[in-house]
Amino acid sequence: MATEQRPFHLVVFGASGFTGQFVTEEVAREQVDPERSSRLPWAVAGRSREKLQRVLEKAALKLGRPTLSSEVGIIICDIANPASLDEMAKQATVVLNCVGPFLELMQLKYHEKAADKGVYIIGSSGFDSIPADLGVIYTRNKTNGTLTAVESFLTIHSGPEGLSIHDGTWKSAIYGFGDQSNLRKLRNASNLKPVPLIGPKLKRRWPISYCRELKGYSIPFMGSDVSVVKRTQRYLYENLEESPVQYAAYVTVGGITSVIKLMFAGLFFLFFVRFGIGRQLLIKFPWFFSFGYFSKQGPTQKQIDAASFTLTFFGQGYSQGLGTDKNKPNIKICTQVKGPEAGYVATPIAMVQAAMTLLNDASDLPKAGGVFTPGAAFSKTKLIDRLNKHGLEPRKQTSTAPWISASGPKPGPQLSQTGPGVGGPGRPGKWPCWSCRLCGFAAV
Repeated sequence: MATEQRPFHLVVFGASGFTGQFVTEEVAREQVDPERSSRLPWAVAGRSREKLQRVLEKAALKLGRPTLSSEVGIIICDIANPASLDEMAKQATVVLNCVGPFLELMQLKYHEKAADKGVYIIGSSGFDSIPADLGVIYTRNKTNGTLTAVESFLTIHSGPEGLSIHDGTWKSAIYGFGDQSNLRKLRNASNLKPVPLIGPKLKRRWPISYCRELKGYSIPFMGSDVSVVKRTQRYLYENLEESPVQYAAYVTVGGITSVIKLMFAGLFFLFFVRFGIGRQLLIKFPWFFSFGYFSKQGPTQKQIDAASFTLTFFGQGYSQGLGTDKNKPNIKICTQVKGPEAGYVATPIAMVQAAMTLLNDASDLPKAGGVFTPGAAFSKTKLIDRLNKHGLEPRKQTSTAPWISASGPKPGPQLSQTGPGVGGPGRPGKWPCWSCRLCGFAAV
């Protein structure tokens, strides 16, 4: 991807927002990565010069980089002023958008236009949904045969001060659920042909189900992972002739007390989100309606430092040479992605490394531009390797037998949060591994 014609390789748009400030810090770390062979010119962009300057000053203090503010450009632009956005885009090779999501509507409206211009628009490039999307691809690549179905289980670990999420994520969920009818109309209008079903159909679990392998209850994951993974699998099937993988996503919620608490929170949310005045109340009082999980202040640094996640994938398929038409699946595989706090540590790492992949691995991207999911854009690139170098260390336990007697992953926190972590001061702990084992679980 050509960079010499534009003054900035990267621009963080929305840098003064809650997530944007963490992405800004991550780009600053990347700027001084000892493996870099050349400088990384970059800038921050937003409506207020004063707020952007404060974000840079805060990052400089946190990272011990007193000259950072003088090394980074500042671009003033506003989503209400399209001309200012054009000027920002003309100055950047890659824009890291921290203002709003690019999902299915973007693909429908802008894919052809982006392809004509040779522009790559890649949505869901943070915690939603790089771990899930690339995790399914990683699982497929580690399967010695044909992977046909995957279930993922997200487990969030918190420290002694508990868990908190900024209400920006809460608002996105409110707007997303409030727009479900339009999303259904959009999908119906797309008239896409069904992707072939390989192997037995993946059965959906009950809204509340017990996962024996993880020894805890789970509920369906309500984020964008399922939609993103399905779109990736469609792209890989239609464009690269790869066998599509069925996918379902869940989040573990612990014991029965947590289940009851989440049931009440979910019922409140689903009722109020249906009405305009209900959505206003949800937005105004996030802490109350989310039972303390979301707040306008967001997590403290101590909460961020102590938090982590584990994303476990249970897959099934067929060994090499075994037909998928009449036979039952005869292999199962378990993989995991473990990482630091999801929203404000893992997301910036994923976004910035996705951007560096765009800058440096252009020959491995889809040949034409367009609107893509992370898996569609990066399946042939070295993005997983880049994430590994920033704290992910892959390992695999294998056996020659198609069915293996193996214990499942241990429940509870498995991430060691020690030391300043990878990439310099201010990053809590490592993102230690993408791991893989073949499993003989009774149920997947």
